[in-house]
Amino acid sequence: MRREIKFGGYGGQGIILAGYITGKAASLYDHLNAVFTQNYGPEARGGASSSEVVISDEPIDYPYVISADALVLMSKEAYDRYIHLSKEGGFVIVDEDLVDIDERAEGRKVYKIKATKIAEELGNRIVANIVMLGFFTSVTGFISREAMRKSVEDSVPRRFLELNLKAFEEGLREGERK
Repeated sequence: MRREIKFGGYGGQGIILAGYITGKAASLYDHLNAVFTQNYGPEARGGASSSEVVISDEPIDYPYVISADALVLMSKEAYDRYIHLSKEGGFVIVDEDLVDIDERAEGRKVYKIKATKIAEELGNRIVANIVMLGFFTSVTGFISREAMRKSVEDSVPRRFLELNLKAFEEGLREGERK
């Protein structure tokens, strides 16, 4: 089993953190092999940002996404840049207020969530990435809910833990509705 996951968006959306939390969940708590890589532009905020996680039950010989089992995209630019990496039958998960799906996603399992809007309703749009992680966990089943929740708990600042856990749970609930 090898699963390739790519997160894409822009700086400031927590794309790198989402990949880190996912890799940590897979390796430390689901006891799988995982490799996490990141890529971002020179801009601190607003520039392109992506991260990749490769998960396997065997040693990983190549640490980059070749054919994504799941794309988690939080900007139109990320969609345009990475949709070609999505494998036939793979998951394409988008923040529907920020990404318009077109014919390039045909043959994929497309899931839409208003992650940024949900985060704003929770009190801070900065947790949209955690809403997306909950949703991703729910719809793909690639990582156990317990592992992802524990990884969120261990990876976010203590003062924002309650908000992040609410965001994660809301993402899970939204995924259950799909």
